[in-house]
Formats: sequence, structure tokens, C-alpha cells
Amino acid sequence: MGLALFCCKNIIYSVANGILREYSFFCKKKPRDQKAEMKKEVIILGIESSCDDTSAAVIRNETILSNVIAGQAVHNAYGGVVPELASRAHQQNIVPVVSEAIKRAGIRKEDIDAIAFTRGPGLLGSLLVGTSFAKGLSLSLGVPMLEVNHLHAHVLANFLREPDEEVQHPSFPFLCLLVSGGNSQIILVRSHYDMKVIGQTIDDAAGEAFDKCAKVMGLGYPGGPIVNKLANEGNPKAFQFARPHVGGYDYSFSGLKTSFLYTLRDELALDPDFIEKNKADLCASLQHTVIDILMKKLRQAAKDHGIKEVAVAGGVSANTGLRDAFHDHARRYGWKVYIPKFAYTTDNAAMVAISGYYKYLQGDFCSIDAVPFSRITI
Repeated sequence: MGLALFCCKNIIYSVANGILREYSFFCKKKPRDQKAEMKKEVIILGIESSCDDTSAAVIRNETILSNVIAGQAVHNAYGGVVPELASRAHQQNIVPVVSEAIKRAGIRKEDIDAIAFTRGPGLLGSLLVGTSFAKGLSLSLGVPMLEVNHLHAHVLANFLREPDEEVQHPSFPFLCLLVSGGNSQIILVRSHYDMKVIGQTIDDAAGEAFDKCAKVMGLGYPGGPIVNKLANEGNPKAFQFARPHVGGYDYSFSGLKTSFLYTLRDELALDPDFIEKNKADLCASLQHTVIDILMKKLRQAAKDHGIKEVAVAGGVSANTGLRDAFHDHARRYGWKVYIPKFAYTTDNAAMVAISGYYKYLQGDFCSIDAVPFSRITI
């Protein structure tokens, strides 16, 4: 990719693929003391670039002032994210996205107290764009940087609130089901930064199961939202698929995918139009099975730990069937459930900003030589 970002004479420049670009709308300020007394109102700029969404957000304490996301439709034709294309698109999007986030927030760039950025996990080339931009902006504005674990950020999305909105945060300790295309984990959350994974997938993630099963049905990419939409029209008990037998609170979805594939293979041999005739029922049955697997282990973990406050996070938390299951468990088991708004389920910078905000309160800043990591655990 070859991206370099530097500051010279109060102006940020980037060099990418031999092209020099000037970002002159930023100004140099005297560096602030990172150990200065904490302000009552803190403004954090968050930057998210871990995969294929370029996002920037501004928050004041826990309140969202703006959250701008630029997607990358170019990947749809390939049935998945192409890392090289993703990093190139981030380079094109990062400046206008950050500018728009600052504009919508109604603040001046000089008002920013710190910059939070996703350090990992994610695609290394994509992470490098966000990290490099955060460094250049930090130097230009003279404000500290806050490195954020992408997985922590998803969990802490449950603490975001919009202006004039009263939101009750989860009380510690609570359990969080983190489900996305790359993760399926049950996390015991003791504080904003004391999190322990007590259960996780041993192979494929729930979101990956949705995407791959959708792909073999020819439904397109990303498959999860399409499966969710069709599932609303189908019978969730029309088909039975294999369920895993894994110990503890761990998950497995590879057997489910294989069972789904074999069902299609056998039925298509008898009727070439099987998928088209049964598309809604297949999606409903698949979704029902995935959710049942997820909730069974979560239910057991909540019982064993004596916890009644349970949250959900990650891209799959946008699934309406899963959200309904959480509300159902709240009624049946007396849970107090926390579900992020749809806008904060998938990758977004607001969750990065609030994650950085809690680090800011602790004075947990990172150095300018921070590098991104493709793999980071909770």
C-alpha cells in the first residue's frame, strides 16, 4: 500500500503510491500536558478503520455529537472484503469523513481533547491508514492519542447515548455476548477495561456462518442482513440442522455450516429449484438454529455466574431475531438486557471514541510510535 503521513510547517501531508497530498485544514498547536487535570467535559475524536468501513465520530463525555461512516460497496462484487481495496478506499475516505464528523458535531478542531483510534484487531493495511492519520492529527493539534481494542469498543457501545437521551448503562459485573463476522464470545465484564472471555467459538463465528450459508444459496454479500430479512417470512422449524456438542461456554458453527450444505446438496439432487422454493424457510431455520446455540450457552453462563444483567454487541446484534431472543429472555429469566441501537452495532467510530473516553479518564494515553496489530485479544 505504501502510506506515509507526516507534519511539516503546521500542515499534514500523506504520501501514498507516489502521490503527495496536503491536508491543510489542520493547525499546529502547543502540545497539551497529557497529565493535566481532567476536564468536566471532554471531547474525543474517534477513528475506526479496522475493516471496510471508514468512520469518524465526536463525543462529549458519553454523548454522541456525530458519527460518520463511509462504506465500501466495491467488495460486494467479490463476495467478501478484499484487503488491498479496503486500504486504498480508507486513504480516499479518511479526510472527508473526519472533516464531516467535526462539522456535524458543531465544534472546532481546536476543541478536540484527544484522538482515539482502533489499533486492532483487523486488517493490517486498513488499520495502518487510521493509525497513521491519528498520529498526524495528534501532532498537528498537539493532543494525546488513545489506542483502542476493537473488541472492547464493541462491548462499550452499550454505554453510548445521544443528546437529551437518558440511557441506563449496564452495572458491573455483566455478561456481554459479542457476535460478529469474526467473533462469537461470551465476555464477563467487571469494569470498562477488566474483561474476561469465558466462552468463544472454537472454529467459525456466527456471522461467518450466516455469510457463508447465504453465499451457497446465492443470496449475495453481506449475507447476514439478507438472511435476517428472509427469515422474517419463513418457518423457523421447517428444517433441522446439526447442533454442536462443545464443552463449557464455547461455541462451534462449522458443523452447522456443513449440515446446511449437505441439506442443500441432497435436496437439489431431487429438485433443482429447491433453494428458490424454500429460501425463506431455509433462512428462518438457519437463523433459529444459530440464535438457539448462542442463547443456550449465554443462558448457562448467566446462571453459573449469578448474573442478571446481559448485553449484546457486534454486527450480528443487529439481527432482529437475536434482539427478540434477548427481550424474550428478559421476560422469562428476569434478565436486564442492553442492546445497542442499530447504528452502533456494526463497526463505527462512536464506540471507539467512548472506549477512548474511559481511557482518557484514567490518563491511559499511548505514544506516537504505536503500531497497529491485526490480532489482539480481549
